[in-house]
Amino acid sequence: MHSPVTPHAAAHRSTRLRACAQAVALLLSGAAPALLHAQTAPADTPQRVEITGSAIKRIDGETALPVQVITRKDIDKAGLTTAAEIVAHISASANNLTDGGSMAYGGFRDQSGLNAANLRGLGVSSTLVLLNGRRMANFASPGDGAGVDLNTIPAAAIDRVEVLLDGASSLYGSDAIGGVINFITKRDYQGGEISAYAGKTGEGGGGKRSATLSGGVGDYGRDGFNLFGVFDVQKTDSLNARQRHFIKDLKIPERLPDLLSSATYPANLILSGSQRDSLIADGYSSNGKTVIDSRTINPAAATGCNPPATLYLPEGIGGADGCTYDYMRDIELYPKSTKTSVFGRGVWDLGGGHQLFGEASWARSSTLYSGTPNRIDAEVDVSLIPALAGTTLTTLDPDDEDRSITARTRLVEAGLRTSELVSTGQRYVLGMNGNVSTWDYEVALNHSTSLVSDRDHNGYLNEDMIRDGFADGTLNPFGASGSAGQALYNTAQIRGEVRHASGQMDGVDFKASRPVMKLSGGDMALALGGEFRRERQNYHQSQALADDLILGETSQGQDADFGRSRHVGAVFGEISAPVTKQLELQAAVRYEHYEVTGSATSPKIGLKYTVTPELMFRASAGSGFRAPSLSDLYRPVTEGSAATVTDPVCLANDPENTVTDCSDLWTTLNYSNAKLKPERSRQFTLGTVFEPQRGMSVSLDYWNVQKKDTISTIGVDVILAHLDKYGSLVHRYNDPAGDPDSDFMRVCGDDLDPDDNSICYIDLVKQNRGQQRISGLDIGLSLSKLQSGVGTFGVRLNGTWTVSSKQQTGNGDPFVSNLGEFVNDGVVQRWRHTVALDWEQGPYSATLSNNYLSGYKDQHIIGKDDRRVSAYTLWNLSGAWDITKDFTLRGGVQNLFDTAPPFSQQAWYFLSGYDPSYTDPRGRFFYASATYRFK
Repeated sequence: MHSPVTPHAAAHRSTRLRACAQAVALLLSGAAPALLHAQTAPADTPQRVEITGSAIKRIDGETALPVQVITRKDIDKAGLTTAAEIVAHISASANNLTDGGSMAYGGFRDQSGLNAANLRGLGVSSTLVLLNGRRMANFASPGDGAGVDLNTIPAAAIDRVEVLLDGASSLYGSDAIGGVINFITKRDYQGGEISAYAGKTGEGGGGKRSATLSGGVGDYGRDGFNLFGVFDVQKTDSLNARQRHFIKDLKIPERLPDLLSSATYPANLILSGSQRDSLIADGYSSNGKTVIDSRTINPAAATGCNPPATLYLPEGIGGADGCTYDYMRDIELYPKSTKTSVFGRGVWDLGGGHQLFGEASWARSSTLYSGTPNRIDAEVDVSLIPALAGTTLTTLDPDDEDRSITARTRLVEAGLRTSELVSTGQRYVLGMNGNVSTWDYEVALNHSTSLVSDRDHNGYLNEDMIRDGFADGTLNPFGASGSAGQALYNTAQIRGEVRHASGQMDGVDFKASRPVMKLSGGDMALALGGEFRRERQNYHQSQALADDLILGETSQGQDADFGRSRHVGAVFGEISAPVTKQLELQAAVRYEHYEVTGSATSPKIGLKYTVTPELMFRASAGSGFRAPSLSDLYRPVTEGSAATVTDPVCLANDPENTVTDCSDLWTTLNYSNAKLKPERSRQFTLGTVFEPQRGMSVSLDYWNVQKKDTISTIGVDVILAHLDKYGSLVHRYNDPAGDPDSDFMRVCGDDLDPDDNSICYIDLVKQNRGQQRISGLDIGLSLSKLQSGVGTFGVRLNGTWTVSSKQQTGNGDPFVSNLGEFVNDGVVQRWRHTVALDWEQGPYSATLSNNYLSGYKDQHIIGKDDRRVSAYTLWNLSGAWDITKDFTLRGGVQNLFDTAPPFSQQAWYFLSGYDPSYTDPRGRFFYASATYRFK
C-alpha cells in the first residue's frame, strides 16, 4: 500500500519540517488548534508516489501545494464512522451540511438527508469531493446546492483522506475553487477483518450501531492480483427535542417567541380588518380585554391556550390575543437513518509493466424524518365558532364573505408528518495503468449515478378534502373532531413517492507523465492528460404533487418534470522543474469546455524552496472556473419557505399593525437561470514548513481566494430590508394577476383582493451576484514519539484562522462580511481547530482531543438586540487495547463534558434556538467497538 508521504530521507525531513512549523504557529497564535495530521512509517526502498493535486509521481512527497492527510488510524481514534463525520473534523471546512443541518436547511425539503462538504465556507458547489482521485455524480435532487452526497462514500473502506487546501486543481478540475477532498480506499489488502460498533447517548436517543466485514485475497507482488471488498451497515436512532434538557434550558419561548409558529391547536383566528372592527364594536373580550391588539385572536388565550405545546406568549408570533405553537417542544433534532455500503476493488498484473484495475461501489442512505403535525389556514363559517356566538358576524348574510373566518391550525389529529428520503449512489470504474517507453500512464472509464426518492409516510393530506372538512364542520379546529373527522383524516392521507430524481455521470480520463531532462535538482517531469464526461439529470414528481393536492408539500407545476444533459471536456498539462537541489518550480494549465456555458483556460504556478533540510517555503497562484450546475441552469421552480422575518410595508401601511401581524414564514419560489455565467476565481497560497528534528514539524500557510460572478440567491432578510432595490422580487396579493398560467396565479389564486397588500410569495432567483473574497491562515503542528517513563506521547493539531470573508449581493454593491457574523444562511467562524493528544504504552493507547469553534455575532433579527453566540468546544476521549495482534477493543466518549449547543437567534434553519450546521445536539455520547483481523 503506497503512502501519501514519501519514505525517502528527504521526505522524512520534509514531514518533520511540516510537523514542527505547526508548533511555532501554535505558540504564536496562543491557541491549541486543529485537525488530524498524517504520520507515515519509513520504508526500505524509495518509491515514487502520487500526491493529491499533482499528476507527477515523486519520491519527495512534499509539493508546492498544501495537502492535509487524515489516516485510518486517526479516523479510528476519533471514533468517526461516516465521511460526513470526517469532513466535520477538518478545520478548513465551514457550514457543512450534516444530518441535523440538512433536514432543517433553509426551507428546502428536497435536500433533507443530504450530507455535503464545504471548504472555506465558499459553498458546497465549490468543494470537489473525489473517490480514489476520480469524480462522483452529484446529489441528484435539484435543491439549492450541487455537491456529492457524503452518504455515498464507503467510509469503512477508506484508508486515508487527503485534503488539498489550495483550490482550482489543474488535475481534477478548476471548479474546485474551495479545495479538494480525496477519499482513498485500502489497496493490496490481504486477509479479513470484522468489526462491530455500538454507541448511545447519556440522555437517550441518537444511538448508533454498525457492523463491517472486509476481506482481500491475493498478494499483488507474488500472485499478480489482489481483490478487496468491504460491506458496511450503520443504523442511527432518532433524537427528539423532548429528550434533551438543553432545549428547555435555551428558554426558546421566552427568548424567541416570534420565531415559533402561529399555527396552533386549538386554532388561532386570523381576522380581516372589518371582522376585527366588528368584534371590537360588539365588545368582544379577547384574553379578558375589550380591545383586540392585532388581527390574530384565539378564544383559548384567556385560559392560557393549550400547554405544553400551544402557549400563551404575548410577545409571540401568535400575538397578545392569540396563542403560539412551540414546535421545538416536540421535533426531531436528529433523524433515524440506515446507511449501507458495498465497495470492491480489484487489480491484475497484465505483464509487461501494465496493470488492469476496477472499482465498484454501491451505497444507500435512508433518512426517516418525523416533523410536527401539518398546518393549514382553513376557512370556517362563524357559526362553527362557539366563542363568537351572538356577535355581529353571526347575523351576517350567509353569502357575506365576512362570515368566513380563517382558522390557522395544527392538524394534531392527523399525526406527525413523517417522510423518508432515500439516496442511492453507484460507481463503476475500469482502467489500466503502466509504463510505455519512458511514460507512466493511466486511463479509466467512470460510470457514476445518484438516485434520490422522496417519500411521504404520514401526515401529508389531500388538501381539498381537508378544506371541505373544515368548511362543513366535519373537522374541528378547536377540539376533538369525533369519529367522522378521524375517518376523514385517515381517508385523506396521501402516501408514497412524491419526488424522484436521478443524476448520471459517464466519463473517460487519461494522464501520462515522464522525465523530460536532467536539471541540477533532478529530473524535470512533464504530465499530460484530459477528461471527457457526460452529465445528466432527471426530475419527476408524482401526479398528486403536480396537481398540488398534497397539503404540506409544494408543487412545482404540471411542467416540472425535466431531463437535461451536457458534455464536458478538459485537457491539462503540468511541469515540475527541480531547478536546483533547493528550488523546484511547478506550472500547470487546464482548458475546459462546458456545453452551453462556455470555456476557460486556467493556469497555475507554484514553487517549493528548501532553505535547509529543516526549513521549506512554498507558494502557488492560479485561477479557477466553475460552470453553473444543471440544477443552477434548469431546476424546476421549487417552492419553499423563508425565515420568519417582518414585512416593513405591512408595518408602514397601518399604524395599528404589530410585528405579529406582519411577520411570517414567507413562501418563496426558487428559480434557476439558464442565462447564468460561470464563476471565475483567482487564488494564491504562501507557506512554510519547519522541521527542526525528526518527529516534530510546524506548518503555516496563508491562502487567499477571490471569486467573481458568484452564483447565488439573495436572502429574504436582505430583500425585505432593501425593498427600494429588490421590491420587484416581492409579490403581494393585490399585484396584477397577469397570465392565468403564471406562478402568481398558481400560488396566490385568481380571487384576489385589491386591498390586500400582504405578501403572497418572494422570488429567489439564481443570479451572478458580484464578488466573494476570503483569506486566512492554516496552521498545523505534529509532535510524535515523545518518550517518557509512562509511555510514548504525541500531539496533532490543525487550525484555520480566517482573516477576511465578505461578498456582494449584486454587481457594484458594497461588500458584506460574514466573518464572525451570521449573515443570511450561516457564519464563517474566525478560528476553528482540532487538537489531539495521543498516548501509547505496549498494547494500550488513548487519545484526548478537542474541537473548537470561536464565537460570533448572531444573526440580526428585526426587533431584537444584537448579541454574540458563545464559542463551541467539545472534548473527546478514546482508548484502545490490542488484546492480541489480531483483536482490538476500543471505546470512548464524545463530548466528554456534555456541552450543549450555544443559544442562537438564527432564523435560517427551521430548528430554532441554536445553529444545527456545526453543533451536535446528542450531548455526551459513549461508544465501544471490537475489531478482529484474520488471515
